[in-house]
Amino acid sequence: MAEPQYGHSAPRPMTAGEEQGWGVGMHLGGLVLSWLVPVVLWLVFRERSRMLDDHGKEAVNWQITFFIFYVISVVLMLVLVGFVLLPLLYIVNVIFSILAALAAYRRQPFRYPFAIRLLK
Repeated sequence: MAEPQYGHSAPRPMTAGEEQGWGVGMHLGGLVLSWLVPVVLWLVFRERSRMLDDHGKEAVNWQITFFIFYVISVVLMLVLVGFVLLPLLYIVNVIFSILAALAAYRRQPFRYPFAIRLLK
């Protein structure tokens, strides 16, 4: 009797609908839990879809960039500027995350305008 084969098999390719859903989740998930959601989803799906690898890197870069901006804004609250800056940053994050989610839904590439490119 042959023993079962264990090991890594090639990841199953994703359907267009799965790519759309997870791509949208990568971008909008960052609005809830900052960089954590895009990082986890990117690590899980990057090998199964070139589109999700691209959108995941972009979402991670954007959310890390905005995390840095949020920290700077909190520090600037000491001089009161941060109280104005923090809500404005969140609004910009929401707008661009929605634009990116729409691009992911249409299965099109998207580049955030001033994200620090940590992952390439």
